[in-house]
Amino acid sequence: MENLTSPKLRHEKVFRDPVHNYIHVEDKVIFDLINTKEFQRLRRIKQLGPASYVFQGATHTRFEHNLGVYELTRRICNLFQTHYPTKQPGDGLWDDHERLVTECAALLHDIGHGPYSHTFEHLFGTDHEKIGQQIITSKTTQINQVLRQVSPQFPDLVASVIAKTYPNPQVVKMISSQADADRMDYLLRDAYFTGVKYGSFDLSRILKVIRPYKDGICFENNGMHAVEDYIISRYQMYQQVYFHRVNRSMEVILHHLLTRAKAIYEQGTLPVTPQLERFLNGTWTLADYLELDDGVMETNFLTWTHHSDQILADLANRYLYRRPLESVTIDEETKNLLPKLKNLIKEAGFDPDYYTAVNSAFDEPYDAYKPSGKNANSQIEIYQEDGTMIELSELSPLVRALNGTLQGDERFFFPKTMLLKTKEPQIFDPIYQEFQKYIHNHALHYLRQPNRHKKTQNDKSR
Repeated sequence: MENLTSPKLRHEKVFRDPVHNYIHVEDKVIFDLINTKEFQRLRRIKQLGPASYVFQGATHTRFEHNLGVYELTRRICNLFQTHYPTKQPGDGLWDDHERLVTECAALLHDIGHGPYSHTFEHLFGTDHEKIGQQIITSKTTQINQVLRQVSPQFPDLVASVIAKTYPNPQVVKMISSQADADRMDYLLRDAYFTGVKYGSFDLSRILKVIRPYKDGICFENNGMHAVEDYIISRYQMYQQVYFHRVNRSMEVILHHLLTRAKAIYEQGTLPVTPQLERFLNGTWTLADYLELDDGVMETNFLTWTHHSDQILADLANRYLYRRPLESVTIDEETKNLLPKLKNLIKEAGFDPDYYTAVNSAFDEPYDAYKPSGKNANSQIEIYQEDGTMIELSELSPLVRALNGTLQGDERFFFPKTMLLKTKEPQIFDPIYQEFQKYIHNHALHYLRQPNRHKKTQNDKSR
């Protein structure tokens, strides 16, 4: 491996952090990357999008998450260099010449995220991972200019780690696997800012037992229960926080709002800022993407609250002032009721295209045998005293119970008005009553706990 290094700062820079206490920066290239306008932009993009409408503390940003992933990666590199330094080529131990590319990739792993990342991506066809690689490799960005100070090929090396094509699996899996620095940071950080305890796990123990091997990273056998706890914490965070029904309701409203805005823009009657307009007309460039943030989007939403189109104005108000849709869980047996329910909603004066939705939220807490996809071949290995590896679910009954399963539910969203109960007669009372009859008499439930499903649907990642 080529010895890629960065000059050291004259004095170490330290960032205070509520999750990791301190984030340490010694290398000039890391500090310079943090100070680029592309990285500073992440301060204006919330990590959990509309989740702050449910957990009011969840206003943390992509900026601090990326710093946190860098810090965890830096600590892991230190541990590997101290306890598992390579002795000869191919021995499966840690080559510290890989440190700089690993730390830079960790810092920049989410650099391509935009506002409301997944909702925005689905509507406008963007891909934050590909855009992130473009930000790193494009000579027009400050990030690229900083990375090129290391070597002309360095931006491509960093991008290849994020693309998972970098030749050393230890580097890739430190940042992208089923037990990586990315997941460890966002679980702890999201738990801290949402105020829940579900995402807590023993990070110090995990860092004590992590080690490199030829095909990636693994964990000492005496730390197996700490890794098990991490898997359970991830499962609980998805079910209780990321898949919270009100959070999903606000995402549904956001998607419908942007869909309606796109339709009205095509009619030529939508006031819109230049940054967003280029996405609505399909002419956006990388520079345009880098000008988008939560503030730009909410400025447009605020303008639309006064638009003459009643649906657009109402959806903008619902999103900005937290007026979520109601929802019920559905399954294959109750899906046949949806056309009738949508028709009743339409009779009550709501356009079903904008005031109803079917939303699926399923996650695989752990999968030891996924042959392809985001976490291909990233099963968690437990290192034995004789040097052999045993996959985690073979040792842990708890993880075995979750292995290969989909956890979550599918919900039907609709206006809360449909559940209205009034003392005085209302014109739509017969419609409301019929709607509620279907809801209450056909096994549709408001708060039914998520079901356990075998692997029949695609993994929905964060």
